[in-house]
Amino acid sequence: MAGGWARDGAVQDQIDSTVEEALERARRQLPEGESLTHCEECEAEIPPARREALPGVRLCVQCQAEHDRNERPVAGYNRRGSKDSQLR
Repeated sequence: MAGGWARDGAVQDQIDSTVEEALERARRQLPEGESLTHCEECEAEIPPARREALPGVRLCVQCQAEHDRNERPVAGYNRRGSKDSQLR
């Protein structure tokens, strides 16, 4: 059941769209290509098990952890910010 001027199923469509965008963003961050034998940041050797588990890896575990900590979270998009919800 949709409210206001929204059609039936509009809320689920918004949820589906949000999930699809998050999956696409995660897939774009996966490494591609040949794994490096040494970290491109600190030159430490990347263990063979990590290279096999994650093809295309370019950073050692420590540098990847630092990179992940410094990554800015993606701000959520307010899909409910339509004129209908602003008029209430």
